[in-house]
Amino acid sequence: MGATKKDHFTDKQNEIATLIKALGHPARVAILEYLLKVNACICSEIVEELPLAQPTVSQHLKELKNAGLIKGSIEGNTVCYCIDEKNFAKLQKYFTNFSVILEKKKCC
Repeated sequence: MGATKKDHFTDKQNEIATLIKALGHPARVAILEYLLKVNACICSEIVEELPLAQPTVSQHLKELKNAGLIKGSIEGNTVCYCIDEKNFAKLQKYFTNFSVILEKKKCC
């Protein structure tokens, strides 16, 4: 079996790319901003906040959860979602290091 394109990059590069890809849709950014504001909530509360249907919000929540940007805990028949701070810390560290290197180069 041949190598996939992901095999040509480091685990860290693949991890950062997965996190950033999950941020690549404005609805997901809006969901994250809402979760940041309310700390934790269920899907129906997000549906009330955004101009999206419940199945669409559920799909975006699934993508964010699969990427590790949010986590969910089961409460009865619902899932309560919140930000997964651990992976945001990874993004913050990555972009901080990136910015430091850019600042040192001062090119272009």
